[in-house]
Amino acid sequence: MFDEEEMEILNALENNKLVRSINADEEIALARQAAKEYLSKSKNITIRLSLGDVTTIKHKAQETGIPYQTIISSLVHQYATGRIRLEA
Repeated sequence: MFDEEEMEILNALENNKLVRSINADEEIALARQAAKEYLSKSKNITIRLSLGDVTTIKHKAQETGIPYQTIISSLVHQYATGRIRLEA
């Protein structure tokens, strides 16, 4: 199940002997900043959608209080990350 290194880490954690690396806080801060910068970048695109689909999405957006463009962006993101799939 666990390899030797993983067992050592688990045992240290369970015995309150887990020690952070010297620069753990700095590394975490750098990783958070990099993720924030990466995720905040966006690209404007033009896309053609059927009027019926846009109308339906706008109605659903009003019901949820979420802007329709945010819903569309979320759907694209979920597809891009494999959280949803299209059926053939």
